[in-house]
Amino acid sequence: AAPERLWRAGWTDAVPADSIRLHYIGHSTFLMQTPGGLAVATDYTGHLGSAGPVPDVVTMNHAHSSHWTPSPDPRIPHVLPGWGEYGVGVEHWLDLGEMLIRNVPTDIRSGYGGGEPNGNSIFVFEAAGLCIAHLGHLHHEPTDRQYAALGRIDVLMVPVDGGMTLDLPSMMRVVGRLRSSVVIPMHWFSEATLGRFLSGMSDEFLIDASHGPEVTLSLHGLPSRPTILVLHPEPLR
Repeated sequence: AAPERLWRAGWTDAVPADSIRLHYIGHSTFLMQTPGGLAVATDYTGHLGSAGPVPDVVTMNHAHSSHWTPSPDPRIPHVLPGWGEYGVGVEHWLDLGEMLIRNVPTDIRSGYGGGEPNGNSIFVFEAAGLCIAHLGHLHHEPTDRQYAALGRIDVLMVPVDGGMTLDLPSMMRVVGRLRSSVVIPMHWFSEATLGRFLSGMSDEFLIDASHGPEVTLSLHGLPSRPTILVLHPEPLR
């Protein structure tokens, strides 16, 4: 059965107390909104659609050009790149009161056997009692140390393309190990690609494909059994 307290919403509606609203813009970009009005965009490319707020925070990754922008809107107060000095990475710990944003650095591989240590980040957002993680353009399974740094993840946004990021069997192992209450697939380029991920995870997770681009989540409304929640991307209008 579908979770009992997942609400349909519109991005202009007020967010209920003790909740987080997620709108899947497309690719790996989500808009998160809090009851107090914070707006946070993940893997921000510079565009959320023909409408929408100027985000208070954007996160970015640079393993691929479709996950960041070199020219973010100067009105955005907090721009958090998932990379820093080559090989060193970056550390973010941004406490905005309603939301704490932190990152766990990961490595980038290249097509020629090389790569960039600590060149990307998994971003973690703690708000409304929920711990939400966005795996970004993940290229390898996390180490035990990285899993420990992530901690308990209630809501997981996971790329399921099966090649440009992590291969599908490896990504499914990551999802299985984290065993989040809600898993939201992203970075899928066809229904067939998405279907392979859903089929591979259906023994461990319930599948809920009853939503459009948005969902509002609360700690008390999390499903009793781990659930893959399919959101269908739509830019803000």
